[in-house]
Amino acid sequence: MMGPAGASSSQGIKAAGSNRILFALIAILSLVGIIVSAISLQRHYAKSATEFCDISQQFSCDIVNRSEYSSIMGIPVAGIGVAGYAALLLLATLWKSRRETPLRLLAAAMAGLAFALYLTYVEAYVLETWCILCLISLVLISLIAVFTLIVKLRSTNA
Repeated sequence: MMGPAGASSSQGIKAAGSNRILFALIAILSLVGIIVSAISLQRHYAKSATEFCDISQQFSCDIVNRSEYSSIMGIPVAGIGVAGYAALLLLATLWKSRRETPLRLLAAAMAGLAFALYLTYVEAYVLETWCILCLISLVLISLIAVFTLIVKLRSTNA
């Protein structure tokens, strides 16, 4: 018969396996985020129109990526996205076994989500134009935030 110590050990092993899957999902989503942000960064500096992303006046990556809101203190927002997703990727891969990683992942993901929500507000109420790449990034960081919250909750309970 398995006693209380055996049961908690078994639960710890299941949580570790589930967290491994979550870390892999976070890493994959972060890699996709780097790619989406890199495309957006390229479009920030491009002189030509973006064919796949400029659908109308309401859906235009170029309007968003070249607006006054596309940089903060001279740093392109898309570049901040590349760096943020890269940090999440490092945490979810190289540093995943460190005890403090779940908290750091959660803090980074929540900061990224807050920033993405601010940028979505700017798109909706200031620019009144949507960037498809930005919306994809919002979905990615939202999923990462949910997965990091689960990892953090499991690490607290383990």
